[in-house]
Amino acid sequence: MNTTKLDLSIIGIVGLALYLLGNWAIAVTDPVESNYTLTALEMLRSGDYVSPRIYGNYWYDKPAFFYWELIAAYKLFGVNEFASRFFPGVFGALGLMLTYLFAKAIYDRKTGLMAAGILGTCFEYWLLSKTIITDLTLFVFFNGVLMAFYMGYSTGKRSWYYLCYILAGLATLDKGPIGILLPGFIILVYLCIRRDFREILRLKWISGMVMYIITAGSWYYAMYTIHGMDFINNFLGVHNFLRATQSEHEQWNVWWYYTMIFFAGCLPWCWTLPAAIWKAIKRQQLPQIDMPAGFLLTWALIVNIFYQCMATKYTTYTLPGLLPIAILMACYLYKREILVKRTVAIMLVVYVVLTFAVAAPVCNTKGYSFKNVAAVYKDQIKEDDVLIMCGDYRTSAV
Repeated sequence: MNTTKLDLSIIGIVGLALYLLGNWAIAVTDPVESNYTLTALEMLRSGDYVSPRIYGNYWYDKPAFFYWELIAAYKLFGVNEFASRFFPGVFGALGLMLTYLFAKAIYDRKTGLMAAGILGTCFEYWLLSKTIITDLTLFVFFNGVLMAFYMGYSTGKRSWYYLCYILAGLATLDKGPIGILLPGFIILVYLCIRRDFREILRLKWISGMVMYIITAGSWYYAMYTIHGMDFINNFLGVHNFLRATQSEHEQWNVWWYYTMIFFAGCLPWCWTLPAAIWKAIKRQQLPQIDMPAGFLLTWALIVNIFYQCMATKYTTYTLPGLLPIAILMACYLYKREILVKRTVAIMLVVYVVLTFAVAAPVCNTKGYSFKNVAAVYKDQIKEDDVLIMCGDYRTSAV
């Protein structure tokens, strides 16, 4: 086994162990996780794998890809907490492996290993890899678009661009139009910064868009054929355009929101940013930015600035920006390998403890999940009985 395969095996095994460990003990929480799981369960029971539905009604909040993941997991492992959290954990491990491969390709093996270790132990990445949510799937496909582009651009092998369009199609199936619009925007801005306008014309636009439409368009066409303008108005209008222009949580529509998310989500590595800034101030000069670093900075900054400009803000939106940030952190800490190794080892232990000592007991309490309440009613309610809940609805009880 060569070095790369060995590294990937270790990263994959450690990632899967970390992100899947204890998932069977973490109850499905309200309101986000339970909405995803119930939607997938109703699709499975109805035999309709095209139209997402919840409480018997069609629901146009997200495309179908993540629901297909849940359905596949339920068929493999049964309907339970472990199955529900299985694919986020798998995509979490895949994200680490891709980070290693990309950082190794543009820098070296040591940078790749450090970047994977840093990303894998960032608090937000660990948390979302154990959460029933679309974002880890988007993380892999979205960032895959940008990695494939850079590999094609930096090597001159433009066949990589075809992979960009396929991955953008999968990202669009997972999250919507943002799966192609934002990575495409990052690519165009980067090429404009480099004043390489000719390369914009070489991006395989026609054949690539055909591949994109084949990948993503089949589900969207099927939904439009079945549901007509109701799907267009709700999915594109309400769940995409309105979220971008009208805040769902006014109290969090503040300029410093994603700065706060960065420092919380990048624990325990967030100190590297102020350290790098202070170092530049002391030296009274900016660090040298090579071609890969320029792309990584463009990638990370645009993701964060773009979502900061959106009216609705969620903690998970800027997750794709963690990959380039992790590689940049690895470059900054390149000569402090022992510190990185020790921190990664400590955080692996910390996250195992948090899983069993915090996540499992807290998520099983009534404030987060009604699983235990539902267990009490399960033996008392008949199949045709109507269950009425006062106050906030609890999908986890269903």
